[in-house]
Amino acid sequence: MYRTANEYYKEKFGCKVYKLSLDGGFTCPNRDGSISTGGCIFCSALGGGEFAERGTDIPTQLELAKKRVENKIKSGKYIAYFQSFTNTYGSVDRLRALFTAALAPEDIVGLNIGTRPDCLPDEVVSLLKELNAIKPITVELGLQTASDQVADYINRGYKTEVYKEAVRKLKAAGLEVITHIIIGLPADDPAATTRYAVDCGTDGVKFHLLHILKNTRLATEYEVGRVQALSIEEYAQGLRNCLSQLPPHIVVHRITGDGAKRDLIAPLWSADKKKTLNYLNAYLQKG
Repeated sequence: MYRTANEYYKEKFGCKVYKLSLDGGFTCPNRDGSISTGGCIFCSALGGGEFAERGTDIPTQLELAKKRVENKIKSGKYIAYFQSFTNTYGSVDRLRALFTAALAPEDIVGLNIGTRPDCLPDEVVSLLKELNAIKPITVELGLQTASDQVADYINRGYKTEVYKEAVRKLKAAGLEVITHIIIGLPADDPAATTRYAVDCGTDGVKFHLLHILKNTRLATEYEVGRVQALSIEEYAQGLRNCLSQLPPHIVVHRITGDGAKRDLIAPLWSADKKKTLNYLNAYLQKG
């Protein structure tokens, strides 16, 4: 099969670990005009942070997020996860204040930071290296595809070589890297993207289904027939192909993604998360 995040975190921290999704109030250079104003064509109005806490200070967000999972957790620790938009797109002073606040509670064992590869200047990497000496810091990079042609279509806003250099810098600083990869982009080869991420040195991967969400540019592409939604069988085959590219040490943090049900246009089968995961796991166990 594959090395799961649950197994990895139990080995690393000696207990079950839950992620608490936070919102640092960031935007994205692909939205504010620095690169583009449109954002990636699949990105929702909340920048992928539909399930993150928001609107309050970080300590309050952490407590609210803990309440969300209190019925699931009997014993264990937490990872603070800055999920919405681009979480290194700000001054070093601001980043230091936010990340330090998130790391402060004793039951927070680490920090995951979702960002773009083109938003990691040297001074930010130095800050992350400094914080990594206190508690483990993991940087999640939204690669999505290794094809520059597909990247242009989805308006990603940077060339694939930028991702390679970002991984090099982060690894040189002793930081762990997780790479986000989308299965289902038009004319794309996600297995090739997976190989590329592994060759660049990623420590883990998150595989996402391409969701068509309301009020996105992708929804318009879908409506005029330029994008097709995958069936669950097609997604499962694509996922298997991607997993076959992974060496045993790579950690798989996600085998599909969630789209907020209120915004989901297609594929509708993905709205039932439990049924979807059961199908995928059964499919993968067949070998």
